Amino acid sequence: MTKFKIKSGDTVRVIAGDHKGTEGNVLKVLKDKNKAIVEGVNMVKKHTKPSAQNPQGGIVEKEAPIHVSNLSLLTSKGETTRVGYKMEGDKKVRFSTKSNEVI
Repeated sequence: MTKFKIKSGDTVRVIAGDHKGTEGNVLKVLKDKNKAIVEGVNMVKKHTKPSAQNPQGGIVEKEAPIHVSNLSLLTSKGETTRVGYKMEGDKKVRFSTKSNEVI
């Protein structure tokens, strides 16, 4: 199993595919499929049956998962960066390899 450098709540930019250049927050990471759901990115129309929560049914727009290799983490300055790990005291932290700041 691969180590995930992107976690839910991170701000990312899409670096490849149809939605290249768009940014958003990671809502959920699907580790078993190597994908992440990003807010406002890769929107798809889904046809839903009428149910108790949605008695009308119809067409709903929702985010579809996007592969983590197409995502890059953003620094506080808004530039893309790779992620590294280092020990600070007895705690393992993620840091930006571009600006060397702790994420």
